[in-house]
Amino acid sequence: MNDVIDKTVLISGASSGIGEATVRELAAKGARLFIGARRTDRLQALAAELGNNVAWQVLDVTDAASFAAFADAAEARFGRVDVLINNAGVMPLSPLAALKQDEWTRMIDVNVHGVLNGIAAVLPRFIAQKAGHVVNVASIAAHFVMPSAAVYCATKYAVWAITEGLRQEHDDIRTTIISPGVVATELGNDISDPYIATALTTWRQKSLTPDAIARAIRYALEQPEGVDINEVIVRPTAAGM
Repeated sequence: MNDVIDKTVLISGASSGIGEATVRELAAKGARLFIGARRTDRLQALAAELGNNVAWQVLDVTDAASFAAFADAAEARFGRVDVLINNAGVMPLSPLAALKQDEWTRMIDVNVHGVLNGIAAVLPRFIAQKAGHVVNVASIAAHFVMPSAAVYCATKYAVWAITEGLRQEHDDIRTTIISPGVVATELGNDISDPYIATALTTWRQKSLTPDAIARAIRYALEQPEGVDINEVIVRPTAAGM
């Protein structure tokens, strides 16, 4: 494994949580980072703190044109794109009977369409250069279903399937799916059901910090060509799920 990650890395959802932790982890390893999110004040502050190897642009992952412009800007700044980390996600959990259809649509748009928009923005480049790495941050919810999480789990199952399909279709492109267990982040802060919001607080009594997931991502990126870490599940030692 390399001591320095000599790659240009795109990261969505980079303004907080796992995204921010990954920016910090990879910046410390010398990677060139192009970071995106909707909260530009946080992106600007993070880039200013970490130096010239970190650049930013506003990114709406649900908008294919926004993601394409993001990838174009990264290539213009750093000369090429080597890695995409699809990290942006939302988790407004609720029972299906609550019929929160607007929240279902939002989860599908961000968690599934956002991943596909990211892949579409980089895949032609990766095919042309016969190299590239797509890292999709999913969830332990890609491996089981629980009450109140049916739609969220469905989106993460979809991310798993998309990642595996991309792996099978391209011999020159590496794919990694990272499935975190409970992590102390802002994910789920938009849950509108008070009972489930309280339950999330209970689940997070045994949780990882975002840097644990960032280290898993770094491990996947550090592997030599020809070695592909396809899937990593990371969860708290004492957690029940």
